[in-house]
Amino acid sequence: MPEHRADSPDNAQQLLITLGRLVDQALEGIKLQRARVELAMALQRHMLPSELPQLPGVRIAARYSPARDGLAVGGDWYDAFMMLDGSLGLAIGDAQGHDVEAVAFMGQVRTSLRALAEATSDPREVLSRTNDLLISMGFGLFATCCFLRFDPVGRDLTVSRAGHVPMIWATAGGGSGIALDRGGPPLGIVRGERYPVTHRRLIEAGVLVLLTDGVVEGPTYPMEAGLDEVLRLVRAGFDADPEVLASAVIKVAELTGHRDDAAVLVARYDGPAAGRPDQGVSGGSGASPA
Repeated sequence: MPEHRADSPDNAQQLLITLGRLVDQALEGIKLQRARVELAMALQRHMLPSELPQLPGVRIAARYSPARDGLAVGGDWYDAFMMLDGSLGLAIGDAQGHDVEAVAFMGQVRTSLRALAEATSDPREVLSRTNDLLISMGFGLFATCCFLRFDPVGRDLTVSRAGHVPMIWATAGGGSGIALDRGGPPLGIVRGERYPVTHRRLIEAGVLVLLTDGVVEGPTYPMEAGLDEVLRLVRAGFDADPEVLASAVIKVAELTGHRDDAAVLVARYDGPAAGRPDQGVSGGSGASPA
């Protein structure tokens, strides 16, 4: 029968010391990761707009929900601003990655898009120039984006999409849908890309909802189901206050099981000014923001 020998006190003490060192290293790693996450979240909050523009006949609201995984911070963002020609620019996007680098890249995308929108009001040009600029900077990352320009005088809506989730719309006349207009690849991949644009003219009150994939897609929840759920909410609440509708839409993310961050941007158009004659539809096909 083999003889059983207990570990000597010296061996036991050495084991405890080694175990203590491993615990210390693990705690340091957790502290470092937590610090990176806190830094990323602070950067993210700083880079999102502190306020949204409001103009006669148009009301805007936004919601942002951080990633459910405490060790991951995404690059979702939204923006709304007045352009030099008096039109309204609306943008939403999702930068690749889930860390400090993703947040920094998101900030570069948003800043670049805003700066280039000062030089041209054409969404096609804004996305094309932003794309080339990001590639020239050599980030090696990409971002999806949807950019809209709305002229409140002519009521013209121009949309350009770079690999992003389609927007959802509804009007007072009962029209609604998921805007599956043709788009181009995400920003930062193909140099010299020319992004398609869609033109619409708004002739009645309605609402546009822009969002990121964290709202409508999850590991076991297909994007089509998420988009259909948002469409149901938009149909039912197209005439609601944008703040109320934005809050309802962001909650769809709770159905998806997605641990990513999520962003929603809602623009409510109150319709043509009373007494102003309608001049018909100009450009594009159809009178609704389909």
